[in-house]
Amino acid sequence: MAFNVLTPVSDWVLNETKSLSPQAMRYKIRCHSLEAGMPDLEGVNVAIIGVPEHRNKVNYTEAEINFDTVRMALYAMFPGNWSSVLADLGDILPGNSVEDTYFALRTTIAILIEKQIIPIVIGGSQDLTYANFRAYDNLVPMINMVNVDCCFDLGDASMSLKNNSYLGKIILEEPYNLFNYSVLGYQTYYNSQEERDLLERLYFEGYRIGDVSSDISLVEPIMRDAHIVSLDLKALKASELGPNQGYSPNGFTGREICAIARYAGISNKLSSFGIYEFNEILNSDGITPMMVSQIIWYFMEGINCRIKDDDFKDEQLYQKYNVLIEDQDIVFYKSVKTGRWWMEIPFLEEVNNKLKRHTLLPCNYNDYLVAVKGEVPENVEEDVFSQKNPEEREVIINKNNFKTFETNIAKLSINDKIQYRVATINFYTGSFQVDGIGL
Repeated sequence: MAFNVLTPVSDWVLNETKSLSPQAMRYKIRCHSLEAGMPDLEGVNVAIIGVPEHRNKVNYTEAEINFDTVRMALYAMFPGNWSSVLADLGDILPGNSVEDTYFALRTTIAILIEKQIIPIVIGGSQDLTYANFRAYDNLVPMINMVNVDCCFDLGDASMSLKNNSYLGKIILEEPYNLFNYSVLGYQTYYNSQEERDLLERLYFEGYRIGDVSSDISLVEPIMRDAHIVSLDLKALKASELGPNQGYSPNGFTGREICAIARYAGISNKLSSFGIYEFNEILNSDGITPMMVSQIIWYFMEGINCRIKDDDFKDEQLYQKYNVLIEDQDIVFYKSVKTGRWWMEIPFLEEVNNKLKRHTLLPCNYNDYLVAVKGEVPENVEEDVFSQKNPEEREVIINKNNFKTFETNIAKLSINDKIQYRVATINFYTGSFQVDGIGL
């Protein structure tokens, strides 16, 4: 199928970068141009797509967005010692309606993933993550998503889709295929207590900006299980961006966000990456375009550092550690190749379901040390519970009462977990009709 929804990279960008060094990325990237047309995608590993759609942004203005300055900054950089091939497929321009843009993006991403090409989406408002997520509906049964953001983006799911409420739509709309959601770098004062409580009830994971900044390496196991990473530029501190793009005086530094992008690229499971809330109109000084281009560069660097290290059939490739916690034998695996850690969830071994592969949870050395002390690491404990469904669970939800009774947490079904999440988000937004749950 031809990518007929994509417009070429502008001739202005290609002409302005002609004088760059032959070693610059301008001459290493396969570009979709007006003259040459769509590049040959044979052997391409990563593809850039610009989507200047922001009509569902809160406080939307009609100013147009383009990504010429980002491409100028990216093309001028030099690649690392990379084996991966990068293509720039141009832009998906806004359709007659936002839904048209979503459809075009969803279709394009699905085609690229089927071709084993990782799309890098440059947006536009972050509600485009919804279209990115829906591209997986017929490709992967259950999805893990990571949002690098100062906000949870739960919003009010009963209202129309906006860039601050796309997660609620993902949870509530069929097919129910969101397995796990993690937020990196949230800032408490931008998220209500109700939203923080809701995230906990859904057994999703939130990591505050201070926790991530104090130990950036904790990002790696979170990214290791992700299929989708959505990065909101509002997660960066204002001083790292142009004078008008900045959102908050607090946030990630440029170095930290590039490290996060590199960890995302390293993940063997990750198959799409998005950078959102870029506004070219507000960035005449070029600082934000340079930051976006450097995020892309480090993501590419991570992809080229991928190592297949999760084959536990060959005992020569890993070290195995057994830790006893409250009469339960917990097994940790350490890769000989990379030194990365996994924790096995023993009580899911006999459960016959399509998510049996999730019984190995990515973790780190500190989680192992906590287990040695006889404690279950907090983040691992949340992951364990999120994969379980009680054989008997009653969820009672009404306007005056919200209780969850867990009568058996030994074995769980994924359907119960999904229905629980749907019921919970409906409770939060004031809607109380959910099929499959007694309300």
